[in-house]
Amino acid sequence: MKAVGLYRYLPIDQPEAFIDVDIERPQASGHDLLVKVESIAVNPVDYKVRAPKDTVEATPRVLGWDAAGTVAAVGPDVTLFKVGDPVFYAGSITRPGANSEYHLVDERIVGRKPATLDFAHAAALPLTSLTAWEALFDRLGVSPQGADAGKSVLIIGGAGGVGSIGIQLAKQLAKLNVIATASRAESAKWARDLGADHIVDHFGDIPAQLKQAGFEYVDFVLIFNDTDKHFPAAAQAIRPQGGICTIVENAKPVEVELLKAKSGAFHWEFMFTRSMFGTPDMIAQHKILTEVARLIDAGTLRTTLGQDLGKINAENMRRAHQLLEAGRVIGKLVLSGF
Repeated sequence: MKAVGLYRYLPIDQPEAFIDVDIERPQASGHDLLVKVESIAVNPVDYKVRAPKDTVEATPRVLGWDAAGTVAAVGPDVTLFKVGDPVFYAGSITRPGANSEYHLVDERIVGRKPATLDFAHAAALPLTSLTAWEALFDRLGVSPQGADAGKSVLIIGGAGGVGSIGIQLAKQLAKLNVIATASRAESAKWARDLGADHIVDHFGDIPAQLKQAGFEYVDFVLIFNDTDKHFPAAAQAIRPQGGICTIVENAKPVEVELLKAKSGAFHWEFMFTRSMFGTPDMIAQHKILTEVARLIDAGTLRTTLGQDLGKINAENMRRAHQLLEAGRVIGKLVLSGF
């Protein structure tokens, strides 16, 4: 089957950073679905895994952790899906990725594709929806039923993939007062269109801008961009006994002592935790994606597809990684078909 893979971990401007390859089609066993992949989305985790290093793979390594497609075969333990079902999912970082014609994924982290979306628009949603949902509702403990209505959340990185769905979850489900960061007119408009009540510039003094907008403190902070840069501002902005959650790995120690006087909480969110460790509640991701699909079909949430880059091939994959590494992508990048 066709796939996009790599043998060497190279700068993205190198032609062999990604190559078109033919690999063996896998077979479904256990709880696995074999999915015929129709569309994939590209995320920062892809270029972080692909970052240059000396490792050379003996067989092609396939990346990709966002996909939508159709179930082509099922393992003997599968109970949630059947052949022919349209699905969307993010997969597991410990297994081969979805940038291939067929892909194996555990049914417990898969959802049925929203009926109102095509495969491309559906592929833009799984990884970011799971990340934002877990960060806001599982880690920070915000009520998805609106019990925290009127409280405030600062979303750092509002126009990115996770921020784009995070704004919607915070506004439409939690009924929070949403402050999102954006530095350009087009990204600010994108965030406002998704439901942000206020915009601040993450290149400026965030706490000062919050005070100017009437916020001495905020109840919650979601860091979806550069923990090292933004944690001090988040610690200054968070209310006493408030909570901060980040999804971005740090390059230097996080100054958690800044939260001591406020008894502030600090959380990590890593969407792959449940699948990586096979946690007893792994099926929670199936339930989250099922609810996201329902909310999409009900018109409560909308897709976050920003740009469709065409076919799934090495050339377009290199282009997607270049755009993401430049740090100016609005919404999600999607590729469809081989």
